[in-house]
Amino acid sequence: MTATAAQRRAQAKVEYDAFLAVCPSRQLLDRVADKWVTLVLCALGGGSDAGYGEPRAMRYSELARQLAGVSQKMLTQTLRTLERDGLITRTVTPTVPVTVTYELTELGASLRQAVATLKIWAQTHMDDVLAHRAAYDEVPGR
Repeated sequence: MTATAAQRRAQAKVEYDAFLAVCPSRQLLDRVADKWVTLVLCALGGGSDAGYGEPRAMRYSELARQLAGVSQKMLTQTLRTLERDGLITRTVTPTVPVTVTYELTELGASLRQAVATLKIWAQTHMDDVLAHRAAYDEVPGR
């Protein structure tokens, strides 16, 4: 039996095909591709460029210091969405003042190598990308 286009789209949705606009995995890809998400996961993953550092709990202020340029609003939003997605946990310790720490969950730890690899790739190939941008921009009419 041949499936109709609508049936194929419905089946692909069930199988999480990120090439389909309606697939929820596309939203997740959008989330994990965000630079602040990548950097937060790398920081909580131990900060190692290899992605193999020892994962550790960090306070908000530690994360803010490590992520140069992140605004308070963006860091807060990023941490909330990562917690909502089950990639990090937020632990509140009743001290004076209250201590709040963030750490990777098992699910978040399973993602850290992939995002660390992306971060390393960007750092390693930045000179190449800059050279290509400069060459592209020198062509008249672009």
